[in-house]
Amino acid sequence: MSAETADTAEPAESTAGAADPGERRREQRGWYFYDFACSVYSTSVVTVFLGPYLTSVAKAAADADGYVRPLGIPIRAGSLFAYTISASLVVAVILMPIVGAAADRTGRKKPLLAAAAYVGATATAAMFFLDGTRYLLGAFLLIVANAAISVSMVLYNAYLPQISEPDERDAVSSRGWAFGYTSGALVLVLNLILYTGHDSFGLSESDAVRICLASAGVWWGAFTVVPLRRLRDRKVAPSGRGAVGSGWGQLMATLRDMRRHPLTLSFLLAYLVYNDGVQTVISQASVYGSEELGLDQTTLITAVLLVQILAVAGALGMGRLARVYGAKRTILASLVVWTAILVAGYFLPADAPVFFYALAAAIGLVLGGSQTLSRSLYSHLVPRGKEAEYFSAYEMSDRGLSWLGPLVFGLAYQLTGSYRDAIISLVIFFVVGSVLLARVPVRLAVAAAGNPVPERI
Repeated sequence: MSAETADTAEPAESTAGAADPGERRREQRGWYFYDFACSVYSTSVVTVFLGPYLTSVAKAAADADGYVRPLGIPIRAGSLFAYTISASLVVAVILMPIVGAAADRTGRKKPLLAAAAYVGATATAAMFFLDGTRYLLGAFLLIVANAAISVSMVLYNAYLPQISEPDERDAVSSRGWAFGYTSGALVLVLNLILYTGHDSFGLSESDAVRICLASAGVWWGAFTVVPLRRLRDRKVAPSGRGAVGSGWGQLMATLRDMRRHPLTLSFLLAYLVYNDGVQTVISQASVYGSEELGLDQTTLITAVLLVQILAVAGALGMGRLARVYGAKRTILASLVVWTAILVAGYFLPADAPVFFYALAAAIGLVLGGSQTLSRSLYSHLVPRGKEAEYFSAYEMSDRGLSWLGPLVFGLAYQLTGSYRDAIISLVIFFVVGSVLLARVPVRLAVAAAGNPVPERI
C-alpha cells in the first residue's frame, strides 16, 4: 500500500510551517512507519493468503451444489471472498466521511488513527482462528479489517499537509510509499520461508497460512506504535457541527463545487472506473491463480514479491515516459496493457507457473505507474485553495468506491461458475475508463482549474 499525496480535509490553521524543521522531520519519520506497519495487511492478507484460504474454508462448509448460505442467501463458495471485499468497501464508504469529519472537528487525529489501526490489527490477528468451516468468521474479520484500514488511511493521509511544506510533500509521500513496499516485500519473504518449510517447523499447511495471516496483524499493531509516539495533534477552532453532518455535508459540498469544474469531475469519474478494475485485479489475482490455474501458495507468494519489486521500477519508468509523452497518454497506454493482461489471463493455461510469473511482471510494471501518474495528473486539475476538499473526494474514489469491481467479479463467478469468465468481466472497467479518460481535454481542464498548463501533460 502506498502513501498518498492526497491532502485530505484539513483546517487552514494546521500547517507544517508551525513546526520547526527538526520537529517536522521527526514527525515525518514517524509518519513513514504507518505505511510500513499496515502495508503487510494489503500484501500478505488481501493479495496473497486470505482469498484462497477463505475460499477453501467456504468450500468446506458448502452444500452438495457448492453453495454457502449466510443469512439464508445462496452464494457460491468461490464468490464469497469477492463479495466480502465489496461489502467491506461499502462499510468504509459510510465510515470514512464520518471519521474524517470527527478528526477535523476535534483536531484529534491520533486517537482516531490508533482506534482504526488497532481494530484492524486485532481483526487481522484473530484470523488465526479461521479454520474448519468458519467462513462467516472469516468474512466478518475481513469486513472489519478492510474497513478499518481504509478509515485509518484517511487519517494517515490527513497528516501530510501538517508535517510537510508544499514543496517537499511529493518527496515525503514517496518515502512513505517506499516504506510500504519495503515492508510488504520483507514480510512476504518471511511468509515464504514459513510456508515452504512448514513441515520442518512441525506445522500443517493450514497452520502456516493462519500464522501468516495473524502475523500481519501483529506486525501492523507493533509498528503503529512508532507513528503514534511521533505524530502530534493540532488545535483547531471549535465547531458546533456533528461529525456525521459535517462529514457528509463537506463531501456533498465538494461534489456540488465540482459541477463548476466539469472537466475535473470527468477525470475523477474516469479514474473511479479504471482504478476499480486495478484494485479488483490485485485483490482477486490469488484466488484466480489458486482456484482456476491450480497454482500453489509458494508460486503466488513469489509472484506477488515480483509485483512488489517491479512496481517501483515501473513507476519510475512510466514517470520518464510521462515526461516525454505526457501523463494522459502514458496512463491510457497503461490501461491498454491492463486490458491485455486480463485477456492473457483468460487464456492462461493451468499448472503453468512461468506464464503466471510473466503476467505478474506485467502487472508490476504498470501498477505503480498508473496509480502515481493518475494522482499527479489529478493534482493539476484541482482549483487553487481547494486542494484539501478535492483530494478528500479523490481519496473516497481511490479507496472507498472500489466495491463494484469485486461485486462484478463475484457475480460473474456466481452466474457462470468459471473464474475465467469472472476475470475477463473486468475488462469493461479498463475499456470504459479508457474511453472516459480519452474524452477529457486535460490541457483545457488544467486551464479551467486556474492552474498553469505544463508543457507535457
